[in-house]
Amino acid sequence: MSILLAVSGWDPAPWRRRLTSLLPSHKMATLDELFDRPSVRYALSWRHPPGALADLPNLQAIFSLGAGVDHLFADPALPDRPIVRVVDPDLTERMSEWVVMHALAHLRQLRRYERQQRERIWADDDDQPKAAEVQVGVLGLGVLGTDAALKLGALGFKVAGWSASEKSLPGVACFHGSGGLKRLLSMTDMLVVLLPLTDATRGLIDASLLSQLRRGGRLGGPILINAGRGGLQVEADILAALDSGRLKGASLDVFEREPLPTASRLWTHPAVYVSPHNAAVSTPEAVAAFVARQIEAHERGEPLTNLVDRRRGY
Repeated sequence: MSILLAVSGWDPAPWRRRLTSLLPSHKMATLDELFDRPSVRYALSWRHPPGALADLPNLQAIFSLGAGVDHLFADPALPDRPIVRVVDPDLTERMSEWVVMHALAHLRQLRRYERQQRERIWADDDDQPKAAEVQVGVLGLGVLGTDAALKLGALGFKVAGWSASEKSLPGVACFHGSGGLKRLLSMTDMLVVLLPLTDATRGLIDASLLSQLRRGGRLGGPILINAGRGGLQVEADILAALDSGRLKGASLDVFEREPLPTASRLWTHPAVYVSPHNAAVSTPEAVAAFVARQIEAHERGEPLTNLVDRRRGY
């Protein structure tokens, strides 16, 4: 039996080496070579070309190599097989590091002090808010959102979270449903977005949502931090909110179009941090080990875990 590495935009060689060392009894194949399609039992995907996983008659499972699975559903010919999403401590920790870094950057006014350093301005009389005076709202309480919420709470931030279904976390005020979303937004100074991209969440971060964030908090205005998916946000609305002062600042790791077009004003806006969709990088060392454990368990007759609900899209 064999494993198909169906990736675009990544070098498959490190993944192949890592998986070969972990699963020596399995043959590896990539999309740029001839391979025996009936022998493929598992497909590992990151933005595979549409139709690339069709005509694999013995395919047993599809693994998403990234934290999200929306790239899979972009394929209209995606086979009706179980989909496994990556849940790995390495990826989770990387995401929380990025979220915490940007929460602190906005809390401690890092962009302002960078400017003052360039201009050689010594201003030591500024009023510095502390974490306990700032209310963070986390949209999405899956594995990534839960970990980020707990780590932000450990730093002293007041933390609330929202999810589509009811959740409970220690030290985190949890809301759900449409009514819960409105309540969370109205109390939020800093909005962290770690939602999956589905039909229900596409374009959620728009002018209407941003207008519901709390005004007059200790940060001087609300902050947006999005490391979920670019399709969640309407960038024209984010820029308009920043220009009007309705939004004080933003940290964005994901975008409507990637790579972010060079003409986008997000690159140069003084209140925006841009990173190239690398808040939580899927490394072969960590993620391939997760996949190998799943395959080995499946072949022992154990059920696959972290399965995607196709109806919900995550």
